[in-house]
Amino acid sequence: MWHETYDEMMKIIISMFRLDKYRPKTDKHSDVKFEFHIYFDDAFKGVNNGRHANEYAEILVDVIKEVYSTFSEEDPCMFKQKAALPHQAIINTPYGGRLEYILPKGNRMMVHLKDKTLIRHKKRWSQIMYLYYILGWRLNRQYFKEFEAGKELDSLKEKLKKDRENTYILALDGDTDFQPSAVMLLIDRLKLYPEVGAACGRIHPTGTGPMVWYQKFEYAVGHWLQKTAEHVFGCVLCSPGCFSLFRGAALMDDNVMKRYTTKASEASHYVQYDQGEDRWLCTLLLQQGWRVEYNAASDAYTNAPQDFKEFYNQRRRWGPSTMANTIDLLGSGGLTSQRNSSISKPYILYQIISMAASILGPATVCLMISGSFVFIFNMNTNIALALAIVPPTVYLILCFKLKSDMQIKIAAIMSVLYAFLMAGTILSIIGDLVREQTFLTPGGLFFIGMVVLYLITAALHPQEFSLVIYGFLYILCIPSGYLLLAIYSIVNMNNVTWGTRETGSQAKTTAVDAIKKKDEIDFWRELQMKYLEPLKENKVQQEKITNDLRELRNKAAFAFFFCNALWIMATFFLQATGDSVSIKIPKIYPNGTLSTAVFSVDPVALMFLLSFALLLLIQFVAMLYHRIYTLIHFVAYAETEFKSYRRQLQQSHQILESNHQPETYEPDTILCFQNPSARTEV
Repeated sequence: MWHETYDEMMKIIISMFRLDKYRPKTDKHSDVKFEFHIYFDDAFKGVNNGRHANEYAEILVDVIKEVYSTFSEEDPCMFKQKAALPHQAIINTPYGGRLEYILPKGNRMMVHLKDKTLIRHKKRWSQIMYLYYILGWRLNRQYFKEFEAGKELDSLKEKLKKDRENTYILALDGDTDFQPSAVMLLIDRLKLYPEVGAACGRIHPTGTGPMVWYQKFEYAVGHWLQKTAEHVFGCVLCSPGCFSLFRGAALMDDNVMKRYTTKASEASHYVQYDQGEDRWLCTLLLQQGWRVEYNAASDAYTNAPQDFKEFYNQRRRWGPSTMANTIDLLGSGGLTSQRNSSISKPYILYQIISMAASILGPATVCLMISGSFVFIFNMNTNIALALAIVPPTVYLILCFKLKSDMQIKIAAIMSVLYAFLMAGTILSIIGDLVREQTFLTPGGLFFIGMVVLYLITAALHPQEFSLVIYGFLYILCIPSGYLLLAIYSIVNMNNVTWGTRETGSQAKTTAVDAIKKKDEIDFWRELQMKYLEPLKENKVQQEKITNDLRELRNKAAFAFFFCNALWIMATFFLQATGDSVSIKIPKIYPNGTLSTAVFSVDPVALMFLLSFALLLLIQFVAMLYHRIYTLIHFVAYAETEFKSYRRQLQQSHQILESNHQPETYEPDTILCFQNPSARTEV
């Protein structure tokens, strides 16, 4: 968590309290036990003059109190005495401070307030904090004590191994909203299949405005087709950090958690490690032999960028990091396929084709725009192609010269102009079908087939069918998303900043206690010294990294745009040679009769069209299989949950009849779970 707004904090805290109510700690027969950890980056201001928590930390405390009061009122009667607010233990720690709460149903919540002058800040280092704290210290400490007490080593090793396999980390963003059923569906996957190291759910972007509408359809298509294809034919390459469940044993495996602590020392590290840390973690899991899955029935909601600048800056991070991690995985494809039974050679080939299609996206958009020029303005094909290339080429040059804010403003203006052109392109395709009096053409079949495919796909997701409305906006924004954004992302690859939110005012708070256990203090100090010491400013090193990043950007930009230029030039020369190298396709009317006229299609365009159509068809088949698979899982889950709910209801009646008082806990008690069937750290 880092400087989220009040509404964003409210979403995640309510979701945690839902889990507390769903699986009470007081229920000794529960199959899952939860513990909640919030890691708050940069929580202090003015630390040289005393410890001061900033405005955002105070907002979080107020949100917790408000939600606690709401969830404590099981009887909504207005005359009933209000439940007492939670006792808040404020503890001084080597990394800053910690707040501890016992939630209404007995589960524990810890808020770790990080002081960036004491410990390394940013998301990946917060993840390393909780991985080593929960899996490295909390999980191992109890067995180490038992070993010191003289218990048998082999027996302890077996128990520890089982505990690691049944301990799960649910990684969340500070604005994620989810229901308990979404978590339980992910837990089911990891409980049923021991080779699964991580599982993610269906992410729904929330917000208002055209940018959010675009992302709603983009996320939908990405999950409906791409994620399902990865799940069915191989493994999901990225389990998003906003809502993913990881197995403790997978994270603690060789070359996963330890390698994840690697400090970026080269230009490529900054792109791969810190710009897309969730994708890199999944890459490490896949290379180590673990499977990453996707569960379509597990829904989570997260805020999406609502303005153009924020969206472009987000994708500026995602694009290069996705490419870097995919290249890393494909580069070790032979070894990975030997270790990971879910990654086969055909699946690697599928990813290579997908990667090639992604790289050639800008050139493909230019060719599509040139086609619209030909139809609308009746231009010569070569002149139309030249005109289609000029605007993105000018934008490419400007991106090397101007600052990022100005680049985004220019991209926004060009996106609007391209949207009008795309509207004309759609009408031109429809007009061409009417003029030719047949849809049995390569372009017509592809266009109609794609529309039908997306409609069927949406129909198989009935709760999300309304998202097809945003499909038209998505089509209008294709040049912006696949041409301008690609240029902006590649040219600004050397910018490895995340962007900042406004900082709040200072609000003083006092640490009233300190960690009482010396071994925990020693753990944090050792972890800080080994992995999490604040990075010291070294101007010489920073200048070197800046130059290396710029050089990496130049090399990547040259390779990326050279491939696109080759694709465009190949099409240009094929068009220039005329009919001598074109493929003749007979014209067929819808009633089946042949016409004397023929269509001329250059072989490169036809090959690309067939390749893209084949990719869509493969993804569609995978989606059909995954839909059936998801339905079976959801029906099985719903049946077991109904029985579990009925059993809990009977137990609650028995408790009420016997006037049993719930067990209480001291605020500073550390909960140790003795080998439960499953437990999750949120």
